[in-house]
Amino acid sequence: MKENILIIDDDSAIRDGCSQVLQKSGYDVVESATGKEGLEKIDRYEFDLVLVDLKLPDVNGLDLIRQTRERDLSVPIVVITGYGTIQNAVEAMRLGANDFLPKPFEPDELRMVVQRNLTAHRLAMENLYLREELKKKEGEKKIIGKSPQMEALFRQVNTIATTDSTVLITGESGTGKGLLARYIHDQSTRKDFPFVSVDCSTLVPTLFESELFGHVKGAFTGAESNKIGKFELASGGTLFLDEIGNVNLELQAKLLKAVEEKEISRVGSHRVTRVDVRIIAATNKDLRKEVEKGAFREDLFFRLNVLALRTPPLRERQGDIPELVRYFLDVFGKKYKRAGLAVTPALLAIFEEYSWPGNVRELENIIERLVIFSRDRIIGVDDLSLAGVRIGERIEKNIESRIDASQVRDDSTPLSLSEMEKIHILSVLEQTGGNRSEAARLLGIDRKTLRQKLKRWGVQ
Repeated sequence: MKENILIIDDDSAIRDGCSQVLQKSGYDVVESATGKEGLEKIDRYEFDLVLVDLKLPDVNGLDLIRQTRERDLSVPIVVITGYGTIQNAVEAMRLGANDFLPKPFEPDELRMVVQRNLTAHRLAMENLYLREELKKKEGEKKIIGKSPQMEALFRQVNTIATTDSTVLITGESGTGKGLLARYIHDQSTRKDFPFVSVDCSTLVPTLFESELFGHVKGAFTGAESNKIGKFELASGGTLFLDEIGNVNLELQAKLLKAVEEKEISRVGSHRVTRVDVRIIAATNKDLRKEVEKGAFREDLFFRLNVLALRTPPLRERQGDIPELVRYFLDVFGKKYKRAGLAVTPALLAIFEEYSWPGNVRELENIIERLVIFSRDRIIGVDDLSLAGVRIGERIEKNIESRIDASQVRDDSTPLSLSEMEKIHILSVLEQTGGNRSEAARLLGIDRKTLRQKLKRWGVQ
């Protein structure tokens, strides 16, 4: 998108000359002959830079700068001034102007000043975005999975990533919808521009508009300064609307207008701002059913559901569990300074049996707790209770059903998970003729861990 520049100057020759130079440089230019007209345009439209003459017929140039700054905290203001009013230019900069251009000036001088201030403005916007991103950067995760379900999903993503079409991602909580949205952005032509995420489930309705569209000073109680919304912050990049199904009908109407027209207005302002963003939305709800119930607008659903993706639950891709376990052990091993962690085959078997109602997020949380509470480098079944992890009686029953009758106690009392691990380890030890090094190798644990377990069970 071209950058918009407003020129406020009562001298038509200055306006025309500046317009020609800037338009040839690729900018869109709007002209105003008076301060009042200039303020009206600032109220109605968004500008990337304002050129202001200090001597105007109807408004004091310093007052005009002050009023412009009250309307927009971030827009660069460049003062056009004669040599006799340099002192006024200094005062203008104290009031919020960013730069000044003494008359007379050459076309190259104008281009240089404009480019310098626009570049500084872009960098300031990027820094604002980066400050938010840095808060999320620690512990940043990636999508893990080589199962047929995930490979099919990646094929879909790689097909649509380079388009600018809106994407709707559906899936249960904890399946990685946010990670998939980020992956789409990183594979797209917008990858060098911001990826801005909004969690719609955590925003109260009264602040939702402000968060998305921004607000002007005094728009509501507590609005002590202008604020840039997520739509503007994501300009050129991707705006991710997570849990979109939680937005109420009134706000859905306003969101629909922004998505359709690519225009927003800050809360408390009638000024229209063009935005260039790709929308990716996500939800754990069935939006078609929500539309049937009247809880979600049909027109917004169709606008969002241009390209549809579904993240599979972990129970549908259990072949990815070993890789996910290794990944999270590495992540939390580094976080808590515990290198070389692994899990026993018995514990991995339990993980592969579990239905994971909380999906990948639940697995991640359990691995983190095990890393914190486990005593050995090799994490086993015993560490589940130590970490306060209970992952369901169903696993025990499923595993118990496969235990040979000779391995069940005479009183038919069900075996605990730790007892089953003991049976498995002793069986492997028997197969190796008591060779503990070979048994440890087959079990995927080190000799020290095996020795500690045997000592705990009173096996010499």
